[in-house]
Parts: sequence; structure tokens; C-alpha cells
Amino acid sequence: MSKTSTSIADLRKSYERAELSEDASQADPLKQFEQWLNEAISSEVPEPNAMTLATVGADLRPSTRVVLIKGLDERGIVWYTNYDSRKGRELAGNPFAALQFHWVELERVVRIEGVVEKVSDEESDAYFHSRPLDSRIGAWASPQSEVIGGRAVLVANAARYGAQFMLQPPRPPHWGGYRLKPEQWQFWQGRKSRLHDRLRYRQDDTGLWVRERLAP
Repeated sequence: MSKTSTSIADLRKSYERAELSEDASQADPLKQFEQWLNEAISSEVPEPNAMTLATVGADLRPSTRVVLIKGLDERGIVWYTNYDSRKGRELAGNPFAALQFHWVELERVVRIEGVVEKVSDEESDAYFHSRPLDSRIGAWASPQSEVIGGRAVLVANAARYGAQFMLQPPRPPHWGGYRLKPEQWQFWQGRKSRLHDRLRYRQDDTGLWVRERLAP
């Protein structure tokens, strides 16, 4: 085994910042998530809105990437992206996906599984037009997930669409929002001696949330 591998294997951390008990947690997983997200924001952890999105393609191979949460309510969790990207193509063929938030500094992880659908055109339009101009032009300039000859392709595309649309680029037809409707939540709080707290919320046959403790 190489020296680097040995040093990685020896990395250790004792998690002792907080706890997550059934009595202190919210009965509604959405409220529990909002509480943790607000605490991550107020604690000024780096990019508290970053989440890993996992999808599965027609070849049954999973893939992940980091996206940013842009909306949250009782309907689900929203992000925006290119519909023609790899994740867009995979969601078109298989609408089930998983999200994960990892707030390292707070020793917390949230995992969410559910079914994904596109948000309405009105929602996508509203968010698109709230973005900085460069980001709106970028949505046109980048053929996301496609092979390109170099960065010069993106720069040239941005210049072309910038000249075409000036200050009023419309939302591209291939760009918009997705919403994951949660069917299961998991909240993980690191604890000492690897005896972590792990609570799962799942819906029963009546649609009510059932809270359960899982072994870490």
C-alpha cells in the first residue's frame, strides 16, 4: 500500500457538535429540513444551498453532480438546469432521483428520495429573468454535457448570443426547473464513537409521515 493510501486510511474525526433526538426533531420532515437549512445559512457554511443530485440512466448506471436548491415548499425541492444535459436526459427516462446535502462544518447530512417533474413555464420564466445577465446568456452559450472543441467555443457562443439578445435574452426552450417531490427523507447528525443519529421519515399508506431511527 502506498504512503498516500495509508495516510488516507488513517484519517479520523470525532463528531461531537450536536445531537438529533426524536423528541427534539420536527414531526414534519420539511420543517426539520428548513430548520437545518436556516442553521447552515446562519452559520455561514460554504454554499449551504449546494446539493448532490443522483440520477440513473437507461443503462442503469448512476451519475451524480452538484446543483443548487432554488426553491422549497410543500410541493418539493426545486433546481434549474439544461433539459438537454445528461441529468435532463436521464430524468426524462427515469423520473426517480435522490438529493443529498452535506454541511461538513455542522456534521450533518440530509438525504432525500422521490420523483421528479418539471416546474411550470411560468416558474422557470420568473426565475430565469431574476438571474444576472451573464448567467442568462450562459444558459444559451453552453450545450451542457456535449463534447466541445475548447473553451473558445463557449466564449464565442456567449459573444454571439450576447450580440443577438443584448440585455433581454429570453429563456431558452431547453432550460428550466425541476421539482423533486420527497417520498423519503433521512437526517444524519454525526455523534461520538461513530454512534451517529440517523432519522428517516417515510410516508405510510395514508400519506402521513412516519419517523423512524435507523442504525448508523
